[in-house]
Amino acid sequence: MGKAEQNETTVTEFLLLGFGDLGDLQWLLFLLFLVIYIVTMVGNILIVVLVVVDHHLHTPMYFFLGNLSCLETCYSSNILPVMLANLFHGGKGTISVTGCMTQYYFFGFLVASECYLLAAMSYDRYVAICKPLLYMVLMNSKVCLQLVAGSWVSGSLAINIVIYLLHQLTFCGPTEINHFFCDFNPFLKLSCSDTHSIKLLSFFLAAVFSLPPFLLTLTSYGYIISAIVRIPSTSGRQKAFSTCSSHLIVVSIFYGSLIFVYMLPKTEALQDLNKVFSLFYTVLTPLFNPLIYSLRNREVKVAFRKAVGTFCEFERI
Repeated sequence: MGKAEQNETTVTEFLLLGFGDLGDLQWLLFLLFLVIYIVTMVGNILIVVLVVVDHHLHTPMYFFLGNLSCLETCYSSNILPVMLANLFHGGKGTISVTGCMTQYYFFGFLVASECYLLAAMSYDRYVAICKPLLYMVLMNSKVCLQLVAGSWVSGSLAINIVIYLLHQLTFCGPTEINHFFCDFNPFLKLSCSDTHSIKLLSFFLAAVFSLPPFLLTLTSYGYIISAIVRIPSTSGRQKAFSTCSSHLIVVSIFYGSLIFVYMLPKTEALQDLNKVFSLFYTVLTPLFNPLIYSLRNREVKVAFRKAVGTFCEFERI
């Protein structure tokens, strides 16, 4: 067996360093992230159920919200169980090369899909506020299905190309990933192959698949803010803004943390800070979505009360 062939088969698993040696803080973080995971799953699944069962929520806005909650459920289940297992076993944990690529595949797929889904939601709010008389025509069920399907398909196309290229790489050491999940840059650092071309292509793909939805979101909110400012009454402006404020908060958190993590220089000094900001879009955004939409949305709260009332009546029977 040649040396090159030996190197290709040397590494079969990586060590996720997580947040390093945390000492007694490790168990506190474990409990914190466990609570976050439970609340995230319950909150997002609850929104999906409410959107499905309550006919008052059978509108384009809640159709998109249900898909977003479904996406966040998958997102959290891809990241948090591995993080929790590693915290439970001392803060670090091993993951196979195949497992690492699988985790990154679903991470990339869901992030790209969320970019397009958030853009579709911003377009929905644009039509509702700027073209209210045409809303039911422009946002009919067929258009909504096409926008959601396009969001999921776009995410799949982007990550499949990157994963194919990652499978061409060889790994022969080191084996330590300085992160709490298999992100692209920490993973790529471990390859013995020339990664220049894959870096360039992944940057191009990231621009192609993330810049258009980001610009569409910005453009939509540009028109929305312009339309709201022109509303003469204060109550009218507040009512119009309340219909898109929840989505604007989610978009700001999601894109703000992504830009910080992936646009700043990849220096050793910023690695720990990048990990902290990575928590925003991998852990906190899926948690905030159901909280923001349920606490700030009257229709969701009414649907929840009705569901609780129905359940209590059923229990009495």
